[in-house]
Amino acid sequence: MDNGQTTATKAGWLERTFHFKELKTNTKRETVAGLTTFVSMAYILFVNANILGAAGMDKGAVFTATALSAIIGCTLMAFLANYPIGIAPGLGDNAFFTYSVVLTMGIPWQTAMAGVVVASVIFTLLSLFKIREIVIDAIPHDLKLAMAAGIGIFIAFVGLKGGGIVVASKSSLVELGSLTVPTTWLTIFGFFVTALLMARRVPGSIFIGILATTLLGLVTGLIPMPDKIVSSIPSLAPTFGVGLANLGNINTPQMLAVIIVLLLVTFFDTAGTLVGLAQQAGLMKNDKMPRIGRALMADSFSMLAGSVMGTTPTAAYVESSAGIAVGGRTGFTSLVIAGMFGLSLFFSPLLSVVTTEVTAPALIIVGSLMAQSMRFINWEKFEITLPAFLTIIAMPLTSNISYGIAFGFLVYPITMIAAGRRKELNPVVIVLFFIFIAMLYVLNILPHN
Repeated sequence: MDNGQTTATKAGWLERTFHFKELKTNTKRETVAGLTTFVSMAYILFVNANILGAAGMDKGAVFTATALSAIIGCTLMAFLANYPIGIAPGLGDNAFFTYSVVLTMGIPWQTAMAGVVVASVIFTLLSLFKIREIVIDAIPHDLKLAMAAGIGIFIAFVGLKGGGIVVASKSSLVELGSLTVPTTWLTIFGFFVTALLMARRVPGSIFIGILATTLLGLVTGLIPMPDKIVSSIPSLAPTFGVGLANLGNINTPQMLAVIIVLLLVTFFDTAGTLVGLAQQAGLMKNDKMPRIGRALMADSFSMLAGSVMGTTPTAAYVESSAGIAVGGRTGFTSLVIAGMFGLSLFFSPLLSVVTTEVTAPALIIVGSLMAQSMRFINWEKFEITLPAFLTIIAMPLTSNISYGIAFGFLVYPITMIAAGRRKELNPVVIVLFFIFIAMLYVLNILPHN
């Protein structure tokens, strides 16, 4: 077969698979979109390793697991759902895993990862039987928005602490950190560089900000120079299968509560993002997202694979909007993202130079983006205002995402009934009310009995 026939065959396969003509796009545009989205979300390779590393996990193994789970998720999104949406471990879930489960509750990361495995299996089954879609539809819209905003503020708070901008205080719990610490200025520099790039709408602003901050740290000597840039892929051995091996340790009410919260947080993560991105790309039909079940399956399978390899749940990335903005409309965009994550596996030595101070600005900026969902909450109705406010404010103040969700779901039914809106309550919300009462009892009262 000559080159002309080969090219025609490839073009025919791409057209049949991704429907370029129908969606008015082409290979070049989709490739540029994939590269744009990858650059916008590549920060997760380093941020996820840092956050899970704080829980005691091996950073190299987490780096590899992050990339591989993203490759699986993006590839499945390409072929199952044909959407230009990137998938990788989500920031909210890894923050909950490290700061709420491991550091606050004192659960070993090995046992916590077993909880992620169980949550992933349940999650996949819920997606297969389309229960996930039913429950998502049943949760009040305002509480979904409040959860996203609360997680955003919590992530920003983690970034502020990690960068040394805020520190612990005996008198006021937190206070401004010392501006005489050189590494804190790395965070401040990175924050303003990233903020300026974001304001200018430069694609990949967060990634460029991380790169600029790292270079400044290397030039000033605040960050040690790495021995090399390219290396072999870090071994998964320290984390691979650890969750499976520790399934027998899920024998406490606390772990049951952790699994429920992991399910709830992940439940809302991807669905809202998927619908928003599909809206941006003009892919919605009759106010519904075609093939959303397949997109949720791509997320579920990558989450399951990631839990076995050693990373927290995956999610659809809002940064995919950058690729959609430059013309991405099909799964070929996602396939390009997967390919770029594959190449990134060989750059693990950069983990040693991408320190907490370097990734802190990314957390603050992403937190601010997530907090934007607050503007859609119906603040004019007190029965909505109070549970939404408690959901948002409790997450950073308790350093626990699960408590924020619990506060919202405990107050919402009560204020709605008091406002005479009992008939608007979905039975799922009532069930969650009792689940969260049980969860708070398990996490706070039972251990002291």
